Amino acid sequence: MKMKTQLRAAVLAACATLALAGGMARADEVPLVSGEQWTKSTAEVKKVYLVGIANALQVEAAYEGATPPSDAQSLVPRFGKGLKGQTLDSVKDRLDKWYAANPDKLKRPVLETVWFEIVVPATPKSK
Repeated sequence: MKMKTQLRAAVLAACATLALAGGMARADEVPLVSGEQWTKSTAEVKKVYLVGIANALQVEAAYEGATPPSDAQSLVPRFGKGLKGQTLDSVKDRLDKWYAANPDKLKRPVLETVWFEIVVPATPKSK
């Protein structure tokens, strides 16, 4: 329970920091988190990042409501299928291992690594 409270506090702090950091940011101003930042972050910060990704996907899915887009129209269904059965810890651990095994690819964005190393391999090819 204490860890859950700490994680919530960290998420709240991260959101507050982002809100105070400058209001609305254009897409070209938002930096992608790379393996360089990932490998220097604490386990708690890594989980906060993953919670942010999960929340963004949930908001998108809720927005679509009863008429979800196909896999060809949105990444959300494929993320859902590819991350099925995963936990924050399992995704964090897989990313930690991938960046440790590929130190020459630390500039690769974490979200790209999640997509190509976790989601795509776990998603059946559609015909």
